[in-house]
Amino acid sequence: MKQQLLVIGAGFGGLWSALSAARLLDMHDRQDVEITLLAPQAELRIRPRFYEPDVHSMFAPLDALLDAVNVRFVKGTAERIDEQKRRVGYRDEAGRPGELSYDKLILASGSQLSRPPVPGLSEYAFNVDQIESAARLERHLLSLGKQPASRARNTVVVAGGGFTGIETATEMPARLRAVLGADEDVRVIVVDRSAGIAATMGDGIRPSIVQASEALGIEWITGATVASLDANGVTLADGRHIESHTVIWTVGFRASALTEQLTGERDGLGRLHVDGNLKVRGQDNVFAAGDVAYAATDDLGNYAAMSCQHAISLAATPATTRRRTCSASRQCPTANPSTSPAWTWARGARCIPKAGIVS
Repeated sequence: MKQQLLVIGAGFGGLWSALSAARLLDMHDRQDVEITLLAPQAELRIRPRFYEPDVHSMFAPLDALLDAVNVRFVKGTAERIDEQKRRVGYRDEAGRPGELSYDKLILASGSQLSRPPVPGLSEYAFNVDQIESAARLERHLLSLGKQPASRARNTVVVAGGGFTGIETATEMPARLRAVLGADEDVRVIVVDRSAGIAATMGDGIRPSIVQASEALGIEWITGATVASLDANGVTLADGRHIESHTVIWTVGFRASALTEQLTGERDGLGRLHVDGNLKVRGQDNVFAAGDVAYAATDDLGNYAAMSCQHAISLAATPATTRRRTCSASRQCPTANPSTSPAWTWARGARCIPKAGIVS
């Protein structure tokens, strides 16, 4: 009977984990391991670009790629992990329950936008966390042209000045003018709790962010937090009210709730502490990759960020370690994303460029 390697998640971490494992097995002519990828859709959603127009096209289908590399795909949403029995419970798109067993598990179920109990947040805020929510924002922006001119119509407030907030804010002036007119007076305001513009980004990139903000006319309100939202805008903690019909929430992300079902230490964002091979500390059969992994990037106390760049790089590690735990034969190399086995194999098969995952 074949050993079962189960990967949960088809994002950057999950996909590259599955591809890296498949490539390594192929390199060493291993026929005794079956790789299964469990995810809600057989597609790689390009989450870092969900703030752009035409968000409905920001994905790449994976069926042909997974078939080509002999990775079994199961369409479903993981709900339960039984680490004692080594089983994962899931529901398919029709809501029917299912179960998959594993010998080794790679958890790469990603992260979600944090939604704190801020009054009015669920009713009035938009976000770019998922394709569906980003498409809702896009429909709203297109509808602004049908509204009467007002300060609230012409103003976008972006809550949060991290990577997502900055990328979203810098896209908004052009998107507003595309709908309202090139000469329309529009405002884009970033509200961030940090003491200065892009204060957490470091001195290397911060001047470029300040310069870009000034060039685009983006305003920053720093040292501030959103206290509540209503149909006409946001109220800050200091009592100021900003009129806006478009408030985009980008404040904070948390690791998938599946991490809470595993025995192990977690950081403040819910990420599982992992060792140098991305094995979850305290676990023998479970690895974590991407946004669910609290992984050291060096010996200086730095850790991987929640980003696709880190997810792709991390994904090669658990797959390689999985290969090592299945056999005592010679070691397999790991590499950075541009030279990883998964990347090389996919490029050679002309699958990834054809699917539009990389340019």
